[in-house]
Amino acid sequence: MKISSIPQFYRNVKRWTEILAVLSKYGLADWLSQLNIDFVKDQLKAPAGEALARQSRSARIRLALAELGPTFIKLGQLLSTRTDLIGVELAEELKSLQSSAPADPPDVVREIVESELGQPIDELFAEFDDTAIASASIGQVHRARLKTGESVAVKVQHAGIDSIVREDLDVLAGLAMLAEKIPEFAPYRPTATVAEMARTLRRELDFGREERNLMQFSALLADNPHVRIPQSYDELCTPRVLTMEWIEGIKFSESSRLAAEGYDLEEIARRGVDLYLEMIFNFGFYHADPHPGNILILPGNVISLIDFGMVGRIDEGLREDIEEMLLSIVNRDTPMLTALIMRIGQTPPGLDERALANDVADFVGSYAGQSLAQFDLAGALNDMVEMVRRYHIILPTPVSMLIKVLVTLEGSSRILCPSFSLMEAMQPFQRKMFLRRLSPARQFRKMRRMMVEVEQLASILPRRITEILDQIQAGKFDVHLDHRGLGPSVNRLVLGMLASALFLGSSLMLSREVTPVLFPVGTYFGMHRLSLLGLAGCTLSILLGLRLLWAIGKSGHLDQRD
Repeated sequence: MKISSIPQFYRNVKRWTEILAVLSKYGLADWLSQLNIDFVKDQLKAPAGEALARQSRSARIRLALAELGPTFIKLGQLLSTRTDLIGVELAEELKSLQSSAPADPPDVVREIVESELGQPIDELFAEFDDTAIASASIGQVHRARLKTGESVAVKVQHAGIDSIVREDLDVLAGLAMLAEKIPEFAPYRPTATVAEMARTLRRELDFGREERNLMQFSALLADNPHVRIPQSYDELCTPRVLTMEWIEGIKFSESSRLAAEGYDLEEIARRGVDLYLEMIFNFGFYHADPHPGNILILPGNVISLIDFGMVGRIDEGLREDIEEMLLSIVNRDTPMLTALIMRIGQTPPGLDERALANDVADFVGSYAGQSLAQFDLAGALNDMVEMVRRYHIILPTPVSMLIKVLVTLEGSSRILCPSFSLMEAMQPFQRKMFLRRLSPARQFRKMRRMMVEVEQLASILPRRITEILDQIQAGKFDVHLDHRGLGPSVNRLVLGMLASALFLGSSLMLSREVTPVLFPVGTYFGMHRLSLLGLAGCTLSILLGLRLLWAIGKSGHLDQRD
């Protein structure tokens, strides 16, 4: 831990204590779950009364995050998108984390709105309902009516939530620094992962960013008659208050109600999937939380998206790699899929590429016999993520988020139409992908980027070469070598040399009967006049040798062959 972080640690010591107490309780429950004593398992309980030791490990993690408060709930929801880090089972469990929180009192809400917008509520709205219709971990939503008559939803940030999140993120950063020291956690880069999720969480605290997302989606989908995006009211929006159009519709998840009111469920599923595929593969900017509760159905089978706090962006290069990956799964191209996984993901040192290729071949073979109409894309993506996780390959966040969106999208579509196939819906987009690859506009953009890079290289290369030649001529050219992994080997070599030298020196002292001696008079068990210093040195050298052999054996390189 850095010295600069010590004041921060003491400032958050109370929160540290609370978090460690909760983690200790759930860790003890994990240990108790392995015992075969029923009455002991019922001693530790969650706030809702569940016996912790009788829950699965994934459920205990979810309950612990829920008990730790809003920041950790959001952390769990963000982790649910990183199946490459935590696995499919835990990710599915964390999806059920609910961001519910008590609503702030009406006087607190009014004070926040008035301080943010600079006017009394009665002057801003014709009506303002003090009772929140929903309250999540970050903010709560109130229904209101403007002076001009439009119904609006006003999203207000909870009082003090920014300081709570900041304090919890400081504690999480400290926990991540400790986790970096544990070999089992180090491959998952805890510090980088927490920093990345902290950036995402801080973005959610800025309602101004959500307003900009609303405006961007409205512009992109303005020509689509089957989609409706809520309109935001810029003059009534700040980083802590978001005012947008109130949309009345039926939730995507209420399939029975939609069927009873005469909606075409198959058409709605197809339009929803087409909308998301257009956002992903045409715009590279998409609504990243296609939960059934965030999709409303309006008359005429019109789809409305709400809650734009979480969005995904993918650049053109990554989008092409993802397209190639999906096409490789469909076309059963094992070498291409293996190469793409290694190119997109961050591979660990010493990756067994041959074993990975074999597993990819098995993966492709297990889905080779499925027709497009019955292709289980969600199962295929989940199996691929589990395979990648076994090899400690870390996927970029945009890829993990996109996989989660596609899996959720297929599941949501099958709520309305059980026979719906996402792979069949992707067929037209696959043809568009192929044509876009061959388009002159794309080739021109690539050539232009290459020309810019070549021009930059041509401008700096002569100067760099001149600098290197000047350093060589002046005798100041240095080559710095980084011997990775050489430290432990050198330490063992030095320890072995010390043990050998100590043994030889001690043997000489024994043979020369260097004083002080043991058994100076008479013979005991055939021994007499043993040098105490020599005997101590021999004993110590033998212990050092055994310690060295244990260390080499533990590393697995005692007699291992390449």
